[in-house]
Amino acid sequence: MVAVDVANMDDWARRSAGLGVLKERFHNRFSDTASIREQHGHTTTWRANQAPDAVVFVQSEDEVIDVVRICAEHRLPIVPFGAGTSLEGQVNAPRGGVSLDMQGMDKIVAVSAEDLDCTVQPGVTRCRLNEHLRDTGLFFPIDPGADASLGGMVATRASGTNAVRYGTMKDNVLGLRVVMANGEVLTTARRARKTAAGYDLTRLMVGSEGTLGIITEVTLKLYGIPAAIAGGVCPFADIEGACNAVILAIQSGIPVARIELLDALQVKACNAYSKLALEERPTLFVEFHGTDASVAEQAEQFGEIAADLGGGAFQWARETEKRSALWQARHDAYWAALQLRPGASGVATDVCVPISRLADCLIETLADIEAARLLAPIVGHVGDGNFHVLPLIDIGNAEEVAAVERFLERLTERALAMDGTCTGEHGVGQGKTKYLERELGAPALATMAAIKTALDPQNILNPGKILAL
Repeated sequence: MVAVDVANMDDWARRSAGLGVLKERFHNRFSDTASIREQHGHTTTWRANQAPDAVVFVQSEDEVIDVVRICAEHRLPIVPFGAGTSLEGQVNAPRGGVSLDMQGMDKIVAVSAEDLDCTVQPGVTRCRLNEHLRDTGLFFPIDPGADASLGGMVATRASGTNAVRYGTMKDNVLGLRVVMANGEVLTTARRARKTAAGYDLTRLMVGSEGTLGIITEVTLKLYGIPAAIAGGVCPFADIEGACNAVILAIQSGIPVARIELLDALQVKACNAYSKLALEERPTLFVEFHGTDASVAEQAEQFGEIAADLGGGAFQWARETEKRSALWQARHDAYWAALQLRPGASGVATDVCVPISRLADCLIETLADIEAARLLAPIVGHVGDGNFHVLPLIDIGNAEEVAAVERFLERLTERALAMDGTCTGEHGVGQGKTKYLERELGAPALATMAAIKTALDPQNILNPGKILAL
């Protein structure tokens, strides 16, 4: 092969040369067809699809290293792609380049039941991991709803319905292997449950959305499957009563595993979509984990709190089938909400506030929805102050789009004014970069930019995400 002087090429020629090298290296696992590229620029937000120039399907860490080195030489952007379930445009390719499809890296490398941990490749999904673990008596609890890839869940610092008891991804990742922008492989930590050895590189990578490195292996904490699980629903006269019940339950030390809030509109949607028969009022979905005696005690304590705060009959059950139907309805809330206005697009967003401000934030948000005349159901992981709003709009209607943009701005400003965050679990991606300075301040952004520049000086790793660099 004739040597090519990449350094003296213009940008277009250099990129074209890089894509040619990748095509020669990966053959049938390289694609530049329009449909495949658009699939990998897919975004579940209202943001426009920004397709990459090509997609490379990798199957090993060595192949990731090859892609990174080729892209670094030719200054091609790289956008890691897991299951494509991100909500803030994380998989879009605004500057073109290569989408690195990690779904073929789907090996469960090791499970140590004795140490309550496992090591997996990034393409393994949470559902597949839990199916694999079923006979060990262990499970991985982080449940964002979608069957997301574990690498993507690490990259976006995912959370979900179990976070109130088990924490988020940042609390459950023991260590990572990461391919850096220069093609070197970084090991962030060993399997020990705690360490005081140097900077916490694991936490630096968790939530970095592919902007600092490409995750090729993840070591996760596991938990014993509870001996007993009980779940149920409790309707309330209003949002304030439901929120106060959540706050008091948490402050009373009841070890709730899951506690989810659906507003009346979301309950209506779930009834229609999932064939439920719930009262169309603000409703809490609750679940307790433990022994037979402990879950019964927890459910009784919660029922007493709910009754004191205007809650209706607290109906709970231990039968797996009944609980599964309830939580499946919760996980299908997005699809249920879309049926409230067929043909409309859902603009998914989330904020998170200190739990003491949850009721205030939700009450003001509901009033804002009504004043703006929006159709926007609410659902939330309220045990940690996080909730989601899904305005349903006609994307082709400029007035509706502008109204929702103003609403989203007010929602975020409201959360920040209450010492909250612009995103509890969706991540920053493209959609919330403009809020970071308001939330964290200029010194924090300068520090992030310095880290990004030091680790990725050519800005080839998922550029345009988190920081507008």
